Amino acid sequence: MATPITLHSVTSVPCDAQAGCDVCSLNDLCLLSHVEENELERFDGLIQHMRPIKRGGYVFRAGAPLRSLFAIRAGSFKTSVLHDDGREQVTGFYMAGEIMGLDGISSDIHTVNAVALEDSELCELPYYELERLVRDMPSLQHHFHRIMSREIVRDHGVMLLLGAMSAEERIATFLLQLSKRYLARGYSASSFSLRMGRGEIGSYLGLTIETVSRVFSRLQEEGYVSVQKRDICLKNVPGLRKLIGKNDVSTRDFAARPGALHAVA
Repeated sequence: MATPITLHSVTSVPCDAQAGCDVCSLNDLCLLSHVEENELERFDGLIQHMRPIKRGGYVFRAGAPLRSLFAIRAGSFKTSVLHDDGREQVTGFYMAGEIMGLDGISSDIHTVNAVALEDSELCELPYYELERLVRDMPSLQHHFHRIMSREIVRDHGVMLLLGAMSAEERIATFLLQLSKRYLARGYSASSFSLRMGRGEIGSYLGLTIETVSRVFSRLQEEGYVSVQKRDICLKNVPGLRKLIGKNDVSTRDFAARPGALHAVA
């Protein structure tokens, strides 16, 4: 089996804390890829680079006013909401090159909590300054609208996932989607380490923790994956795709899901 690649090593970016966007290895995945060269300095000056955040630390909380968006430079995060009875509902997982905070745009108030799954680093983009910049840069405006549209598509994709798929299909889709996201960053698409726990995966997919563990064991017994705690190796990708069948949404890039949904056995 290939040596598992941890999410921390996959998403870490070894660059100086004061390094600008032009030397960041993630700029092809971020808003920067749609900034004209002659406007780069203006965009770069907007960003407050390399804000560190420890594992378990909050980036923002539900109910807090929207002040900034956050581009992940290293590490990984989850977003979640809390039910009245104190239960956590995971709404998304984010990794390097992705942007958090879009949930707050409609009402100027964040609707989810954003928490680091490991020691991470963020680039902070003051939202209202970014909004002015977007209006002045048509190419950036177009890409920003595409990012917002993608969030809507992600929500729709996950609703289809939860409404039409069995537990086994949900887990297979989740693993294939992670594989695609790693591949987009130039890393192994078949061997990686999950930074989220089984309970968090279950909360996200609408499954109990027992069901998640049972499905992982079943997929391993049937030769689709190899599982060692959080280390995952996809051994039969075509087989996983076939498992999903006609409900295949594995090619959709969903990272967040709306609303709370009950876990299923």
